[in-house]
Amino acid sequence: MKKIKLVAFLSLMLLGGCASYTTPGGSVAIGSLADSDINALMSVQAAATFPAHIAVARIQAPGYASYRLSSFGTGRYSVVTTREVETEADFAQLGKMSQVAGIAPLNRILLPEQLDSIKSLREAAARLKADILLIYTFDTSFHAGEQQFAPLNVISLGLLKNKEVSVTTTVSAALFDVRTEYLYGLAESTAKESRNASVWSTSDAVDDLRRETEKQAFSQLIPEIEKTWSGV
Repeated sequence: MKKIKLVAFLSLMLLGGCASYTTPGGSVAIGSLADSDINALMSVQAAATFPAHIAVARIQAPGYASYRLSSFGTGRYSVVTTREVETEADFAQLGKMSQVAGIAPLNRILLPEQLDSIKSLREAAARLKADILLIYTFDTSFHAGEQQFAPLNVISLGLLKNKEVSVTTTVSAALFDVRTEYLYGLAESTAKESRNASVWSTSDAVDDLRRETEKQAFSQLIPEIEKTWSGV
């Protein structure tokens, strides 16, 4: 009986030591998705009417996945249609900006499967009769001491004892004209949270810290978008 208990105890210790967490996928360089022809970019003009309707989409790297959700679409980027860290209050605040008639998310029904440029999102926004396209992307990195974990890295949680762990998120946003792809402006915000490695004993705990950091970054992004909008 003692041997059975010892084996069971060692098995639990081994399983605990093998606990791991896969970091979420990466962000998207929004500028790389726009028209790359310089002459075309210089000739683009604003064509939105005001008060404007705004369509919103979160974009991430192709095949993006986090601990709790996955993305939609194939190509040069993907779209996350589930609001994981964004709140209704965040978007309600944006809806109160001057000369905004309404805000609506882009969902899977409107989106094409192949996503290679901003034009794909503009076409989806046009189906909503939107004037402005607001897109944003999260870039979240994980650190344990001096070690940084890239997107889709597997972190062995049992090896992080006595280290400070941190999560840093930068969320970047851009406002485009739906009709012409004219870029009205950019906004960005960064948040960081740190904990002792003891809180990283489970994947749920790690992901809670990730979501807390991303939620804070997005909340801080809202006033930055408001500043950009004031110049639109």
